[in-house]
Amino acid sequence: MFGTGVVAVGIQQQIDVFLETRIHTANSDASASAARDSIFRQLQSEIAELGDSDISTSVNDFLATLNDLANQPESAALREVVVREGQQLASELSLLRSNLDQLRQAQTVKVDTLVSEANRLITEIENLNLGITRAESAGLSLSDAGALRSRRYQALNRLSEIIPIKYRENSNGSIDLFSGDSYLILTGQSQRLKTVERSAGTVIVQDVVFTKTESPVSLAGGELAGVLDGRDNIIGGFIDDLDQFASNLIFEFNKVHSSGEAQRGFTSVTALSAVDSNNSTLNNAGLDFTPTDGKFLVKIANTLTGLTETTNIRIDLDGIDPGNDTTLESLRQDLDAVTNLNAVITPDGRLQLTTDAGFEIRFSADTSGTLASLGINTFFAGKDSDDIAVNSIVLNDSAFMASGQGGGPGDNRNLLKLTQFLDNPLQSLNGQSLDSFYNTTISRTAQSAAAEAAVANGYSAFRDSLLNQRSQFSGVSLDEEAIRIIEFQQAFQAAARLIRVIDELYDILLSI
Repeated sequence: MFGTGVVAVGIQQQIDVFLETRIHTANSDASASAARDSIFRQLQSEIAELGDSDISTSVNDFLATLNDLANQPESAALREVVVREGQQLASELSLLRSNLDQLRQAQTVKVDTLVSEANRLITEIENLNLGITRAESAGLSLSDAGALRSRRYQALNRLSEIIPIKYRENSNGSIDLFSGDSYLILTGQSQRLKTVERSAGTVIVQDVVFTKTESPVSLAGGELAGVLDGRDNIIGGFIDDLDQFASNLIFEFNKVHSSGEAQRGFTSVTALSAVDSNNSTLNNAGLDFTPTDGKFLVKIANTLTGLTETTNIRIDLDGIDPGNDTTLESLRQDLDAVTNLNAVITPDGRLQLTTDAGFEIRFSADTSGTLASLGINTFFAGKDSDDIAVNSIVLNDSAFMASGQGGGPGDNRNLLKLTQFLDNPLQSLNGQSLDSFYNTTISRTAQSAAAEAAVANGYSAFRDSLLNQRSQFSGVSLDEEAIRIIEFQQAFQAAARLIRVIDELYDILLSI
């Protein structure tokens, strides 16, 4: 049979599956790192440690006013300044915490967006599987469904940026799709992603699981993993450190403050903190801050004569004889036994002290931290960065700031201790001071951010190099291939013409 020229019997894609797998892995790594890098940059913007309204500046301003007051302890104006700067410090901590909570919630919204996009892509791939199988007649066609396959590769590429994926192609042109140890599409079955809410401190966050297996989505890579890691570990980790800093600041400052005496005594004072049970030992009663074994002094002063009666209140929390350990009820009884002092427990579990007419109560030398734990004679209120504030008693009347230790208006001994609280090594911080702990936290965040930026750039460059390899291997132009077909066809026509001429010459030769 004589030929008719060049015939295109089919068009098939040539894909380096191993290269595609490497690209998908690179996509997941680069997207995860880019998401973490972005969150680090947002976190540093919120911290703003080089600005004028950062936490370090507020702490230093507060300490500066304490030093000024220590030099002039009788100054009412400076006392007001200290209270105002304390309130400013508390506000800065609360504002930073609020902004970080909002930033964390924004990541949860992004999780929802990524889950929705991933589910759309899984559905698209599943539908494209069916379309490719039909178009290629389950492997009988000599041509691939090129347009459909290209759309599927695009969907796989984008999905690999969201979650880590692997796939394998079946003989009929469809693919099975996996993420981690779970399937997404497998032999006619499929599952999607869904979010599950949980509480994380003061905010509600969402985890991501598969709809059928209920197993957690793999966090080995992908933008979703980067966002979750950034939300829970980067932002959440810094919030934990900020809370630890604020909690220790509140408790350590209050322990010193509650052991001092103000220019004015109390006629009535109610604890800020409540216990879960009046009969539980104080170190197991649900207080935000835990008292220890020790004592404190209660001073009842006659406002007319100035005579003062001092009582030593023992706080037994050594655990040697648990039946004798101090509870709120036993503490109430000890305080109620003090002359001219009445102690009751409010219905919500708070200790309330009231003096008889003509008497005032002051406190001193608390070695147990009980007063600070209960919130009596304290400067700060709250438990961490979420609710830190200045005690309303001090805020409304700065004369209740405990500046001395019973030596009169010019006594600054307690103020001198307060000015040093930031540099004291704390057992709760593994021997670090508050100042050192905060500086370490900021430095660690900055170093981690710089490292993540470098990693993100490295992953991005590696992915780009793989994409260039793909272009060199798979970047086939159909126009170029059509030109080549035309060239082959023209070569065939030239050869056919030559054969015809030879045939004609041969016929002439035979006829001579």
